[in-house]
Amino acid sequence: MDAFDELPRVILMPGLGAVCVGDDGAAAGVAADITAQTLAVKRQVAESGGVYRGLDESALFAMEYYPLQLAKLDVRPEPPLARTVALVTGAAGAIGSGICRVLLDNGCHVAATDLAGPALDGLVTRLAADFGARVLGVTLDVTDPLQVQCAFGRVAERWGGVDLVVINAGLAHVAALTDLALADFQRLERVNVEGTLLLLGEAGRHMKAQNTGGDIVLISTKNVFAPGASFGAYSATKAASHQLARIAVQEFAPLGVRVNMVSPDAVFSDGATRSGLWQAVGPDRMKARGLDEAGLEEYYRKRNLLQARITAEHVGRAVLFFATRQTPTTGATLPVDGGLPDSTPR
Repeated sequence: MDAFDELPRVILMPGLGAVCVGDDGAAAGVAADITAQTLAVKRQVAESGGVYRGLDESALFAMEYYPLQLAKLDVRPEPPLARTVALVTGAAGAIGSGICRVLLDNGCHVAATDLAGPALDGLVTRLAADFGARVLGVTLDVTDPLQVQCAFGRVAERWGGVDLVVINAGLAHVAALTDLALADFQRLERVNVEGTLLLLGEAGRHMKAQNTGGDIVLISTKNVFAPGASFGAYSATKAASHQLARIAVQEFAPLGVRVNMVSPDAVFSDGATRSGLWQAVGPDRMKARGLDEAGLEEYYRKRNLLQARITAEHVGRAVLFFATRQTPTTGATLPVDGGLPDSTPR
């Protein structure tokens, strides 16, 4: 019979504690539970004046390799992201929640980050009901350098590091350039540009320290390549965000970190989760075209070559493509728009 993997699952570090590992968070948790119970028993034995005696190796071998015991083990293939830890910003929005679910469906451990409030709390509750301990909710304002640093630290403390960063948080605003208030432009600039800069910087520092490579995926927009009238603040700040990611492509490659972009068209919702961006933009677009909400969604579906309704799950699958490293690719922009010739990356 073939031997099991002989790598240790528990490493005792005097003065620090026990480091427990496994193929995923659940397996590491099992190792931690057994370790805590074993140490508690040993302590009780020692305090009572006795001497703890464990099973000898032959008995341990017989137990571990007992055929009926092995038959109970789960032999399903490991999901592609079972050993991956992701941090997703803007997770409580439509696109963010879709990305989180696709990653979790593929075995990932996901830190869902967003501003504090019912939207984030509700998302974490829903995801945890399906995926348990592989979900972690983290409050994060991407414009605050300290919060960005602390978010990475919290995920590293929980799961040992961060392998995938999805930069998704963003704001939109509708106004012609002649009517665009500087304060509104600066509000978008802080989130869309400065937020991207802070996340890229912290991700780069974190992944350099880990020295295990990694992936960063920026959720860009078709407006980078085909901006629309009265959408100058959003288009300009997202273009700056996109350009920062292109710089990161070059700077992070020596670290083994790949940086790619996903460029979706309109995503109006993810199930019951409505898009905050389209709640801000939609009324103006509906008024301009004389459409109701359903009519506006149909308008965006019909304007692409494939006549496709773009969903949050589609965006999540694009992120999944880059996260699973199916090709040696960095610096790519993947459109998720059903085919919009004017917004083809060039």
